Amino acid sequence: MEAYNGVSVPAGGQAIEVRDGKFIVPDHPILPFIEGDGVGPDIWRASRTVFDAAVREAYGGQRRVVWYEVFAGENAFGRFKEWLPQGTLDAIQRFHIAIKGPLTTPVGGGIRSLNVALRQLLNLYVCLRPVRYFPGVPSPVKHPERLDVVIFRENTEDVYAGIEWQQGTPAAKRVIDFLNQTMGKNIREDSGIGIKPISVTGSKRLIRRAIQYALDNGRKNVTLVHKGNIMKFTEGAFRDWGYELVKEEFSEVCVTEAEAGTKPGKVIVKDRIADSMFQQVLLRPDEYDVIATPNLNGDYLSDACAAQIGGLGMAPGANLGDEHGVFEATHGTAPKYAGQDVINPSSVILSGSLMFRFMGWKEASDLIERGITEAIRQKRVTYDLHRQMEGAVKLKTSEYAQAIISNMNGKEAVHG
Repeated sequence: MEAYNGVSVPAGGQAIEVRDGKFIVPDHPILPFIEGDGVGPDIWRASRTVFDAAVREAYGGQRRVVWYEVFAGENAFGRFKEWLPQGTLDAIQRFHIAIKGPLTTPVGGGIRSLNVALRQLLNLYVCLRPVRYFPGVPSPVKHPERLDVVIFRENTEDVYAGIEWQQGTPAAKRVIDFLNQTMGKNIREDSGIGIKPISVTGSKRLIRRAIQYALDNGRKNVTLVHKGNIMKFTEGAFRDWGYELVKEEFSEVCVTEAEAGTKPGKVIVKDRIADSMFQQVLLRPDEYDVIATPNLNGDYLSDACAAQIGGLGMAPGANLGDEHGVFEATHGTAPKYAGQDVINPSSVILSGSLMFRFMGWKEASDLIERGITEAIRQKRVTYDLHRQMEGAVKLKTSEYAQAIISNMNGKEAVHG
């Protein structure tokens, strides 16, 4: 019997397949899941209840997820003395689509970040972060409903590639000597050194996905966000390669901002300097639809956008490659709340909704988002939202999941 990490694959399910770049999803797909650390088990239990209810309601028993637990983080280390067992990677590669809760970043040597390791080892080069507002969620801005963006963050390069040398080490000295003596630079001898790779390949495949998403989903523009005025050969090149891609592959359906009004095109491709863009998403958010950006900018920008619509607790996320997708909570592990049944599970629940939509199970996704919309409208929420909403009813994590389920046939959810 097929098994990973010593755990048998459950019977009654089939593996998702990938053919010619398309995910072929059976009616009973096996989906690996990682509960996550800290509050992960609490929010996973609530989320799985919602997922199963949505699939059951949408398809009347014709479709069903066969869940399969795999391990990473503290749970894996406790069982296998490894933070990220090879069996977990093998299972995700075998079944192609998985979902995970928040994971602890190990302290000390070894893996720097489990999330980064998953992205690099599985070549999940797109970090997908849709950010939109659910009416009634407390927000620090006056008009959070004006922000409705989908961020495509490059996931494998930039400073997050983790290529660096510690100050004072022989390796750092060798790099500094090379830069100073051979390349004519002037690096202080007491520096730590990091490398920022940004490639044509990595940039174009990310921007290609962003443009295709805009075309497939009726979005009006794609914005390339970069700091190319300073980093001309990395982030400036990211911008240049993006415009090059438009001419090479999308000239019949896209126009640049400079060309808008002079030639037809379904999608306008433009660019903005990163620091200016942080202002733009606050002051003029409704002018932006899809954003494509290198890794570090995308990290900052996606969290800044999430803050406007209620925080990371309301923000879904996905890491996508050509043959694999891992959907995830975007917040941390919050260990002091573990086991208390109080944390808002919306990030994982919305990530599951995003996963179902990616799988082509739009009906289940719609039911989940409808349920969340109505529960929030009724002010039946977890403590994080309750403390900011006058007249709200405070629910436990598990009770909030039931409120979502009971509202799945409520009013039509607004979906961007």
